[in-house]
Amino acid sequence: MYPRFGKRSFDIIAAALLIAALAPVMLAVALVVRVALGRPVLFRQVRAGRHGAPFTLVKFRTLRAGPGEDAARMTRIGRRLRASAVDELPQLFHVLRGEMSLVGPRPLPIEYGVRYSARQALRLSVRPGLAGLAQAAGRNAVPWDARLEADAIYASTAPRFARDLRLLAQCAALAVTGRGATAPGHASMPTFKKSNITSG
Repeated sequence: MYPRFGKRSFDIIAAALLIAALAPVMLAVALVVRVALGRPVLFRQVRAGRHGAPFTLVKFRTLRAGPGEDAARMTRIGRRLRASAVDELPQLFHVLRGEMSLVGPRPLPIEYGVRYSARQALRLSVRPGLAGLAQAAGRNAVPWDARLEADAIYASTAPRFARDLRLLAQCAALAVTGRGATAPGHASMPTFKKSNITSG
């Protein structure tokens, strides 16, 4: 279980400290993206939050503008940002606002919600996170069914402080090595269309 201050309080304190500590890094990345890719510096997309509530997720842009598959528009700088997860740092502000948690299922496009099985939909019962059980298992290299099952397991168990710290450490280690940042042939993950699992 979490200490008496609770998971939300931990999120607020840790996110505020991380934003303060990493502000120079975020400024440097913003400048690099501006020079290499132009405007906009930030990528925005509507994602599903807790209980499926929509929010606009923000991250540093990693793709060239224009038509074509994401993998073809990925730049060398963008690839490095994704491998290190530095492109995700602006999401610390979502944690501070309560739209996300430090640990939880990754926020996915809102249209995916109708494609989940009953069990997979459990992932929407908690705040989405920067790090999570599926990410610690291999990030985007984990197939969809395994990834969504890991999310369901996390969402259906009580929050545990030690487990969340362990998941944060595991995800940080993966970011340092760059492992699992992309699925083969994709800029990140293939589109989730429909699980083979149709029941809870």
